[in-house]
Order: sequence, then structure tokens, then C-alpha cells
Amino acid sequence: MTQTQPLQTLKGFRDFLPEEKRARDFVVQKIKTVFETFGFQPIETPTLEYASLLLGKYGEEADKLVYTFEDRGDRKIGLRYDQTVPSARVLTQYQDKLPKYFRRYQIQNVFRADKPQKGRFREFTQCDIDIFGSTSPLSDAEIMACTYQAFKAIGFKNIVLRFNDRETLIKTLQPFTNEQVNVFSLIQSIDKLDKIKPEDVVAELVKKGLEKSKAEEALTSIKNAEKSVNLSNIEQNVYSLGIPKEALEFSPILARGLDYYTGMIFEIIIPEYPVGSCGGGGRYDQLIRDLGGPNMPATGVAFGFDRIVEAATALELIPINQGVEVLVANFDKNTLTETLLATQQLRKLGVKTELYPETDKLGKQFKYADQNKMPYVLIVGEEEAKNKTVSIKNMKTGNQTTISLEKIANFRSI
Repeated sequence: MTQTQPLQTLKGFRDFLPEEKRARDFVVQKIKTVFETFGFQPIETPTLEYASLLLGKYGEEADKLVYTFEDRGDRKIGLRYDQTVPSARVLTQYQDKLPKYFRRYQIQNVFRADKPQKGRFREFTQCDIDIFGSTSPLSDAEIMACTYQAFKAIGFKNIVLRFNDRETLIKTLQPFTNEQVNVFSLIQSIDKLDKIKPEDVVAELVKKGLEKSKAEEALTSIKNAEKSVNLSNIEQNVYSLGIPKEALEFSPILARGLDYYTGMIFEIIIPEYPVGSCGGGGRYDQLIRDLGGPNMPATGVAFGFDRIVEAATALELIPINQGVEVLVANFDKNTLTETLLATQQLRKLGVKTELYPETDKLGKQFKYADQNKMPYVLIVGEEEAKNKTVSIKNMKTGNQTTISLEKIANFRSI
């Protein structure tokens, strides 16, 4: 006997009802507009790829998180794990069609067979921009400037781009490595300095195999590291692109724990929403080649889309009335033609308008509008139909005014 499945989402997957979906759409649209302004071009890649493309790129642990299965043609395929690997394929497959310096943005869902927990899902949205083919510090500056402007467009007032140079980080820490602790292991521990106490980082390094004195010396050395010439050039270019000086913060301990970064690295902080970074990125000049793509330098950033939406919602940056603005009442069959004419006029003006589908008492329709946060109700009764007017009720103030059909565009003044 087939067991009936409960009517609910799979664990780690989500539904978005209208209010939340509108909040997400608002954020996406603001981000897209800025991306386009900076000359980034959109791409989309398939949800499904050959499993051989997805596996073996980030190590055994990551491979366990890739959803794979065989299709009806006995091909082993997988759900998109991230957007970087498919982009490497695109860069290889369409080399003759893409510009030399390809600026791409991609906003799509990815899938991971991870253990669901607070803030971690099996399907979530990634939002990336990258510049491929250029080693110029101007490209790094463009990524940082575009990032700042995207967050500004959403409505965040205080935005901090915390930045560092991966090359300087490696050179500074290399003298403290030994056979047990390589430089990347050191970096992974240093990366925790903004989350745990320095003595705890020292203890972690000692546990890994570093002498306590060396561990303490490594922390002192990295905290006193200075900006590289390359990083200073990037910083000045960012300022020249119109980003205020208070938005940039040099942090010599910033590590961005991923091993593939090769140059500038940065993360985005919203001080009013202190729950960690809202995204990060940097330069990664060998990754595309290592993923099977062409030998192509790259720099980019990945936005923490879900966290951005949470922050924008918490800070009340999402417009309240994004849904239906006017409910057109339907209570008199004799005035239906005039009612439909008024509905059409509002929609021609671009007003989000819902027509009540059935003839019913006005009181019920007012209640429906109120429950669904519709700020205005339009009414066409016999008097209005005869005089070519409409009545508009403001649901917030309770005011109701009759205006001519020709002046229907002025309904918000009521």
C-alpha cells in the first residue's frame, strides 16, 4: 500500500507566500538594476548538469552535498550545486561568443543535500557578479564599487566593505608554518578572529601543531600587516568610483577561509544588522582553470541573498504597499459595465488593481480589502454610473470621495 505523503514542503525547502516573495523580488530588482548599470550581463545555466561536471571540484565533503541521480537515459546527472562550476563550463563552451573581458551576473537557485538548520537550506538563491579575463586592479575596484551601490540601492544607509589582500596574508603567515600546519590551515584559524577570542585562536593553532609562542607571534604579525601597493591602488580606484571613504575598512586579519582566493578579498557588513557578513568575494585567478575551464583570471563577489532580504525586512526597507493598490468593488450587476471600464482605466495607468470576482455586499468587500492590505476601494453605484464618476474609499483614513472618471488618476490624494 502506498503511504500518503503529508501536504508540506520537503525538509530544507521553502514556500514564499506573496508578502515574502514581493520582498525578495524588490531586493532582486534593485540589485539587477545596479548590475546592469555597471555593465554586467545576465546569464542562466540549467538546473541539471552532468554529474561529472559537478563532482570532484571542491573535495569529498562537498561531493556528498551534490544531489545526483540517473535519468531515464541512464545518464548520471546532478542538481546545480553552485554557480561557479557551471560558469566555468559556459566560459569553455562559448569561448568564441563571449567578449574578452566578460562581466556576468547570475541570480539563480542552487541545491545542496545539507543538514537543514536555522539559516541553512537545501535550496537557496545565489547572487553573483564576476569579471573574467582581467588581472587589472580596476576590475577589483569595479566589483567593490558595484557591490556598495547595490546595497545602497536596496536602502541600506551604512555599508562597510571590509577588505584585505590574500597575497599579503599568505606572505605574512608563511614564516610561521611547519610540517603540521600549512599556511592555509593557519588562515582558516586566523579567519575566526572576529568570532572568537585571540587566545582561543592561539589554542586552536597549538592543537594543530604550532608552538604557542609561534602562534602568538603569528597573530601579532598579521594584526600589524600593512596594505600592499596593489590593495592601495584598488582602494584609491574605489574612492574615485564614488564610494565614500567611511565605507571601506582595511582588516589585515580578514581571511575569507576559501583557499582559491589569490589577491584582493572583501566582505560586506551591515552595522545595523550585526549577524555576520552579507556576502563576500575577491580575486581568484586559478579557479576557473582548476574547475576545468580556460586559464582565465577572475574577480567577483557572491551576495548572501537570504540574509540581505532578512536585513532589509528587519530595517523596514521593503515598501509596505507592493501588492494590489485598488480593489474594485462588485456589488451591482446593473453597473458592471461601468465598473469594468473603471478597472480598465486604472490598469492602463499601471495601477495594481484587483476586481472582486463575485457580486456581494459592500461590507464584505471592504473587509476583504482590509484583510489583504489593499489601501483603496473603488465603487461604482447607480449614481456614479449615471454621472460618469467613481467613489474612492481610503481604507486607512475611512475617507470616501467621488471623482470624475477622467480624474481617476488622482485617487491617491483621497
